[in-house]
Amino acid sequence: MKPQFIKTEAGEELVVLTRTDYEDLVALAEMGEDAGTARIIKQSQAAIAAGDEILVPGEVVHSISHGENAIKVVREWRGLTQAELARRNKVTKGYITKLEAGGTGSPKVLKAIAKTLKVPVDLLLPD
Repeated sequence: MKPQFIKTEAGEELVVLTRTDYEDLVALAEMGEDAGTARIIKQSQAAIAAGDEILVPGEVVHSISHGENAIKVVREWRGLTQAELARRNKVTKGYITKLEAGGTGSPKVLKAIAKTLKVPVDLLLPD
């Protein structure tokens, strides 16, 4: 059956469909939505596998969002000591301690630390 178009007194156009046509239309929309969701999931999984995206545990995000120092939280999540993080970035342990206490660091060192911790540098920067 063909849809029927009706115009209200206010000028709004309405479409009248049979229930079967309506249900078919809803089913098509749901299939398209499911296909779109599946495509997004596949793209995200590929980006994670390629190392272009990371998954950060909820506890890490929660700690950072509640004011804990991001470098410290991520370092501990990654299982590194301050000394190990310092060694890998050719800085002193005192420098890492200073950063974790809220001190500022050079952009070059912060980028290097982010690379070592395998997170985007903006995750480590205070708001």
